[in-house]
Amino acid sequence: MNENDSQENGMPEPEPEIKPEPSRYIRIKPFSLIMLIFALVLTTAAVTFVALTVGEDKVVEVVKPQQVGSERKEFKKLFDAYDQLKQSYFDEINDQDVIDGAINGMVDALGDPYSDYLNEKEAKQLNESISSSFEGIGAEIQESNGYISIVSPIKNSPAEKVGLLPNDTIMSVDGKSIQGMSSSEAVLLIRGEKGSTVTLSVQRGTHKEPFDVKIVRDVIPIHTVYAEMLDDKIAHINITSFSENTYQELLESLNEMTEKGMQGVLIDVRQNPGGILSAAIDISDLFVDEGKALFQTQEKGRQPEIFPASNGQKVEIPVALIVDDGSASASEILAGALKESAHIPIVGVKTFGKGTVQTPTQLQDGSNLKLTTAKWLTPDGNWIHKKGIEPDVKVPYPPYASLPFLDSSEELKEGQVSPAVQAAEEMLEAVGYDPGEADGLYDESTSQAVKQLQKDLSVEQTGILTGDTTIGLMQKLRDKMKKDDPQLLKAKEVVLKELKK
Repeated sequence: MNENDSQENGMPEPEPEIKPEPSRYIRIKPFSLIMLIFALVLTTAAVTFVALTVGEDKVVEVVKPQQVGSERKEFKKLFDAYDQLKQSYFDEINDQDVIDGAINGMVDALGDPYSDYLNEKEAKQLNESISSSFEGIGAEIQESNGYISIVSPIKNSPAEKVGLLPNDTIMSVDGKSIQGMSSSEAVLLIRGEKGSTVTLSVQRGTHKEPFDVKIVRDVIPIHTVYAEMLDDKIAHINITSFSENTYQELLESLNEMTEKGMQGVLIDVRQNPGGILSAAIDISDLFVDEGKALFQTQEKGRQPEIFPASNGQKVEIPVALIVDDGSASASEILAGALKESAHIPIVGVKTFGKGTVQTPTQLQDGSNLKLTTAKWLTPDGNWIHKKGIEPDVKVPYPPYASLPFLDSSEELKEGQVSPAVQAAEEMLEAVGYDPGEADGLYDESTSQAVKQLQKDLSVEQTGILTGDTTIGLMQKLRDKMKKDDPQLLKAKEVVLKELKK
């Protein structure tokens, strides 16, 4: 969902042709005509952006009111209930609140977390926050069964830096429970200005005890492609979201890596929650031969419509795609196209599973109604909704990758027993210290391990885990995850094997 997207009468404005510098493998690709049909029909952001990084849905059309008369018999029960409220309720009622509640009820009754209604005030607040800044925590959320959970944090965002993970459930925001809220309502609580602090109570996996995470909101990075050359001339290109400029950024990165002698490339969309459809189409097109399917869409009562790859230029070196459970929506369109039409190996863990299409509509009073209007299918006609895409080579994250966040403002010391102590012991063990048995008891062995950590961090050796010691421990864990990245290493192995054929 991108605030720069615009649409009049259901048709998107044309985009300028992208003209990057040519390279040995990448040449200029003409603008895809597919965009003229489905640029905004598919809301490829997996869910709602928190204080949004790239933006929200734009207006599709203003719906004109219909005559509601006796011929609309299905509304008689609703009118009768409304009249009874007006006549019998002991206090004055706010007509607008009652009407908004009725619409919310209809949308909620669908049981679809991607369909949503924002009243005039909510829509205005959200649009103002999007147009005025890109400030917040940098994560994307979804509502399911009354709970708000993280789909994915954005790379280099405050959410990523404090250690939020896909599938974390947010129980409360600044002490206020958000159970039962829509994702749009939760966004309004979580978003905020740069420099302000928000405290989220988070529940993770099998850890039943929620833990508090204090996050200082910031400007969310808008650069979406990061490239580095690994050894053996294998490039690692990380795509963090699909925005307006992602395709061009990717071409530039490919050109840069080509100049450095790139012989194979790892495309990494882990924790990439999606973005705009045009980027997903153009990027998928780089890897799929002309005429082969990129994806399909299917509206109610209609046959699927297939969108084929163009005759544009292609990447002609060995490729592997890395995915995880935070790879959603547009990332899954890319994964499906590469897996089924290009037979490019997918490495990692099963993707998120978002296979529906949303169309946003602005109502006459400024409120906003976003409804699921179709589903999208992979090239072979598979619907991955709530299922995800299975990798060809399954490589799970190491157990320490899902340990809960430690609050650096709290003190952990000898004699304490808690889940936080156990998490700290497991972290210490993972980064090379010996805390004794990871049983949740902060004993002498734990204290000695913390003192050794403090010595290595050049801070006072108190044996108490707090402040800079806690931050240093979590940073060591992040560094280890990056260095020992099993999914990246396996993907590299797959590409090297292909190069040797």
